[in-house]
Amino acid sequence: MIEKTSLEDKVAVVTGGTRGIGRAIAERLLAEGARVAICGSRQKSVDDALAELNPRERVFGMPADVSRLEEVRRFIGQVRQHFGAIHILVNNAGAGVFRSVADLSPEEWDRMIALNLSGAYYSSHEVLPILRMSGGGDVINISSLAGKNAFAGGAGYNASKFGLNGFAEAMMLDHRNEGIRVSTIMPGSVDTQFGAGSGLNAGDDSRKSTWKIAPEDIAEIVVTLLRMPRRTTISAVEVRPSKPQRQT
Repeated sequence: MIEKTSLEDKVAVVTGGTRGIGRAIAERLLAEGARVAICGSRQKSVDDALAELNPRERVFGMPADVSRLEEVRRFIGQVRQHFGAIHILVNNAGAGVFRSVADLSPEEWDRMIALNLSGAYYSSHEVLPILRMSGGGDVINISSLAGKNAFAGGAGYNASKFGLNGFAEAMMLDHRNEGIRVSTIMPGSVDTQFGAGSGLNAGDDSRKSTWKIAPEDIAEIVVTLLRMPRRTTISAVEVRPSKPQRQT
């Protein structure tokens, strides 16, 4: 019989945890008995999420832009002060702007690379020494199938997610012998507001699209990875809708 790892009283950091996939992950980890720290880019989004998440004594949150190293350091420092430890990092925060290379502005490019790629590096860089000191832990990166499959209008987003996938694989190789497991989840279309209003395909993201992956499904995968016996690392998971819309 396989003895699964318990998440009871583990401390998990979920970046971009106020809505969408991150919010679903935070809720699922709480249900497993973990203590959860979330961040979001705006104070209101953090306050709203904290007001709705239960039980409140096991949740901490504050605004932090993970594309800014000083804000990541402040956030991780506050998490340690609040909970006393960190065992799990979920690099979830991200953004997508979908335009052709000619139409994508340098500011949009810089923002996606900074948030989707540098943000994962900054968060990992600050948390990995904490995991080392405690004898190990887990880093889970929420990437995308766009990190393996380029598409028209996706140059900036593709670049950030291709980079994230390479970064995550190298991080796994760097730290696997320190008791630190690194995993990457690559979803296809997920039923969230991600990318709404950002350009190409933005209007294709309607809520409650029954054919899309539910955020709760990604959260379930996160828990499955974390509960695997420590001897085993699931390094990458590709996730697709079972019955995608037919192309017309």
